[in-house]
Amino acid sequence: MLVGHLLTGTAQIFADVRTYWSPASVKRVTGQELTGAATSGLLHLINSGAAALDGCGRQRRHGQPAIKPFWEVTPREAQACLNATTWSPAIHEYFRGGGFSSSYGTRANMPVTMFRLNLVKGLGPALQLAEGQFVDLAPEIYRVLEARTNETWPSHWFAPAPTGQGVFRDVYSVMNAWGANHGTIGYGHIGADLITLASMLRIPVYMHNVVDTRLFRPSAWNAFGTADLEGADFRACRNFGPLYRKGR
Repeated sequence: MLVGHLLTGTAQIFADVRTYWSPASVKRVTGQELTGAATSGLLHLINSGAAALDGCGRQRRHGQPAIKPFWEVTPREAQACLNATTWSPAIHEYFRGGGFSSSYGTRANMPVTMFRLNLVKGLGPALQLAEGQFVDLAPEIYRVLEARTNETWPSHWFAPAPTGQGVFRDVYSVMNAWGANHGTIGYGHIGADLITLASMLRIPVYMHNVVDTRLFRPSAWNAFGTADLEGADFRACRNFGPLYRKGR
C-alpha cells in the first residue's frame, strides 16, 4: 500500500479478492444483465472491516469521480466521503472484541490498478498487478450481490481489463492466478509505473495486463531476452540481485 501511496500521493484501498461473478451467475440471481466494462464479469473486492473512505467515489477531478492526493481533497469532498459512509458494528465471528466497520460502496466508475507483492520461498518478492476499473452497478444488481457476503463491509466491484491471452484471457482467470485473497487497489492505471519501480528494486513481475508500448525497464534487460519479456524480467532480477538486502 505504501508503494502505491508514494507513487500517486493518493490513499490506497485494501480489500479481499472475495468473489467472482460471471455474467450468467449475475443474471441467475438478479434477473439483470451486466453492461459496459462489467460485461465479461466482475470481482467483488470487499474488506472485512475498514477501507480508506476515499474509495467511495465522492471526490471529483475534471467532473469525473476520482481519488485525489490528500492535499487536493476539498472540505466538501471530505464531508461527502463521510456522508457516504456508515459505521456498522463489526460482526462477532470476525471481530470478537467488537469495533466498527467503515460501511460504504464505491458508487462510481473509476480507473484503478489492483496489485500485490508476494513473498515466495526460494524466489523472494514477486509483483503481480491488474489494471481495470471500478464499476457502479445498477442498484437492483448491487443490493443482491452485496448481500451474498456482508452488507456492513466496504465494497468495490472490479472489472480487470482482459487481453484475451494467458491469465488475462477472462476475469475468472485473473482471480484464479492471484497470489492470495488480498490486494491493494490504487486509483488510475499505474501498472507501468509499478513495473518500472519493481525493475529498479530487482523485483520480478509475473502477472500484468500493461501493453508493451507503455513499459520501461533498464536497457540491460534486453540482454536477457526480448521475445519473452516476463521471463527476461525474472532472469535479469536474479542476475543483478536485490538492490537492498541484508549485509550489503
